Amino acid sequence: MFDVLYLTFSAVTWAIVGYKARAWLRDRGNVDLGLTALMTSGVPVVFLFSAPSVYRAFDRLTGVANLAMVVLYSAVVLFASGATVLLLRWTSRGDEVAHARAAVRSRYAVAAVAVAWTAAIVCFAVGRPDAVEHPRDFSTAYADAPGVVAFLMLYLAIFGVSLAGLGFLCPQYAARLGRSWLSKGLRTLAAGCWLGLLYCLCKLVGFALTWAGQDVYWLSNGVAPMSASVAALLVLLGFSLPAVGPRAAAWRRLRRLDPLWQEVTAHAPEVTIERSRWTGRWPLADLEWRANRQMAEIRDIQRGVRRHVEPATLEMAREKAAAAALDERTLAAMVEAAALRRGLANQSTGHVAVPHADSVVMTVSADPAEEHEHLARVADVYHDPLVDAVLTELRDITAARRP
Repeated sequence: MFDVLYLTFSAVTWAIVGYKARAWLRDRGNVDLGLTALMTSGVPVVFLFSAPSVYRAFDRLTGVANLAMVVLYSAVVLFASGATVLLLRWTSRGDEVAHARAAVRSRYAVAAVAVAWTAAIVCFAVGRPDAVEHPRDFSTAYADAPGVVAFLMLYLAIFGVSLAGLGFLCPQYAARLGRSWLSKGLRTLAAGCWLGLLYCLCKLVGFALTWAGQDVYWLSNGVAPMSASVAALLVLLGFSLPAVGPRAAAWRRLRRLDPLWQEVTAHAPEVTIERSRWTGRWPLADLEWRANRQMAEIRDIQRGVRRHVEPATLEMAREKAAAAALDERTLAAMVEAAALRRGLANQSTGHVAVPHADSVVMTVSADPAEEHEHLARVADVYHDPLVDAVLTELRDITAARRP
């Protein structure tokens, strides 16, 4: 069971790390992104070597019992070192002096971690009392071996300090960013860090109770590793959300806008960009560009039909929506949908409204994301019965006025 669980986690996290590495290869000047890709690469390594079969196979290959634990914890230390440097870079936003000071502090921090971890590995090398494999109970099996305990304590100190720093700093930055995917990512990252500190606490309590003569296998080798696994997933998710979140939102927006886009561009195919760029590609490619393109083309068509829309269309739609006790945002979407449908219908017959509507676009916010969501709501209600009722009444009025 543990093999399947950890190997699955490893595969998922390798995919996430690959995504971050791909983003960095596209923007190699982004030092923070490169550092994030490097430090997060330690997480799938941790999951890989946490699988008992991989753990034992590695030790058989090297001929050194429990050496896989050193590799596993070294991957964690890689993450901790990267987190420390990232923290120092985040807190040095400012002039060149601040950047230079952060660079010096980063070198000292990495050097201190390197010295501490080298000492830890030496403690492991001289402190192993036997050659028995302990992929699941390493910390409790060697709780009475001073060298291994020193190795573990140095590891927990390095890991815990980096987690505490990230867990403290991320919410502060998130609070400055308002509602954004970066803010959500930072808060998710902070949650992963605090859960990781629970892992460190479980290990320390496990040591203390073992030394007191009370073995708590379930705490050190059950609760601790599972909390660390969930924490690692949260940390990777936190690093990925700023990139994945907007693309997921763009995909949802595309799915909602596409029926409206298909229908309105059929009336004015000349406003659409060459279709070859939209087809024959991976479905998830250029999601944000495609969503923005769809919105821009729908807006172009709306502006083009404005002179075909009577002011009464907007007034009637607003009255019917208000009578139906719709909320403000749905009301705006209903009005815009009615105006667009009426404009396209009149355009197809060559009818020009005199006077015509000043605008058929109901701007709800200066925020592009809010405008995208508004247009998606227009797509949702485009064929709503209330809109049908407005158009039917307008057709009846128009027919009654004809001689």
